[in-house]
Amino acid sequence: MIDYAEPVEAEDLPYGVRIAASWAWRLIVIVIAVGIFVWLLSHVSLLVIPLMIAALLAGLLSPVVKFLNRNLRFPKGLAVGVTMLAFLSLVVGGLSLVGHRLATGFNSLWAQALTGIGQIQNWISTGPLGLSNQDIDGLFQDALNQLKDNSSSILSGALSWGTTLGHLAAGMLLVFFSLIFLLLDGQMIGRFFVNILPRKARPAAHGAMRRGWTSMVTYVRVQVFVAFIDAVGIGVGALILGVPLALPLGVLVFVGSFIPVVGALLTGAVAVLLALVANGPVNAMIMLLIVLFVQQAESHILQPLIMGKAVSLHPLAVVMAVTGGSIVAGVAGALFAVPVLAVANTVVKYIADRGWEHDPLFGPEAAAAAMATNGGERITKPVRTAEPAPADLDGEEPDPAADPRQ
Repeated sequence: MIDYAEPVEAEDLPYGVRIAASWAWRLIVIVIAVGIFVWLLSHVSLLVIPLMIAALLAGLLSPVVKFLNRNLRFPKGLAVGVTMLAFLSLVVGGLSLVGHRLATGFNSLWAQALTGIGQIQNWISTGPLGLSNQDIDGLFQDALNQLKDNSSSILSGALSWGTTLGHLAAGMLLVFFSLIFLLLDGQMIGRFFVNILPRKARPAAHGAMRRGWTSMVTYVRVQVFVAFIDAVGIGVGALILGVPLALPLGVLVFVGSFIPVVGALLTGAVAVLLALVANGPVNAMIMLLIVLFVQQAESHILQPLIMGKAVSLHPLAVVMAVTGGSIVAGVAGALFAVPVLAVANTVVKYIADRGWEHDPLFGPEAAAAAMATNGGERITKPVRTAEPAPADLDGEEPDPAADPRQ
């Protein structure tokens, strides 16, 4: 007869149940830790988001600084200053060009827009709706009354937009200063965080940090290429169809491509609206097909295949990362999901493969150079007497013959 009051020992449970329980509580701890971390980040987003944007820009501009410093023998500060001035000049020049083209083409476009509005009013009056001028005036009056009745909510929304613009200005300043110091003292900042760790952990942390930074630089370069392809595709399509302001539209698409989902929708809508106002509904429909084709090719071909190959991520992982990031943190989550996943993937692989043990950075020559440049104090010390791998979950000890250090 079975005594149900007797406690169940671990050995009495099936092996599969023990394995599932071991994985389950570990996964629960990981999910809780990640959730707390994301919750904490959400309360300091004004600091975290500008810093991450500055890190992405530093990944894009750091090769330029390195070229000026090593190949042209520029001092580090001068190299950073020249790079920042060139970058700001490029951004301001692009915006000025777009603004000039918009100003010159606005008058004719506005006249075409008024003509289109008149055609719409004529269609409303003579078309199947059959609305008279009095009916249209009544609709406009109802809309004005709705605005008056909801003036308080509109005012509160405007105030919230003012607060958002203030945060945006502060964030841009943080991006600017963070970018300067990341380009100037990025390696020093990295060594500071590495030296906080115990001495035995420094080689792994230093090597993982370098590999993660390389992955982020690769990501930024590929993202610029993808945005350029989007801008060329939509801009050339608009130029062939005779849509006005094709060049500013291409610049707008290039900038908007860095904002997943929202950027593509807004820039695509602007392109279709310009075609509708300037050339009519047929031209707008063709422009819509071009926008959809370019965006679908970017979403299903360029992003998963090129981006996934560049950052060593499977195309499905790229798609799921963007979707999950947008669900968790909106536009910011969609923007940073892929680079964060790429860096995490590289770091985990480097540590799991014990890459610092055969990394040339931690060889004897590198160690001597590090001691010479740091006053005899070694920042990272390779560890060859690491602890053996833990036993498997089923209690089986690791095979010593499979350990390359034996």
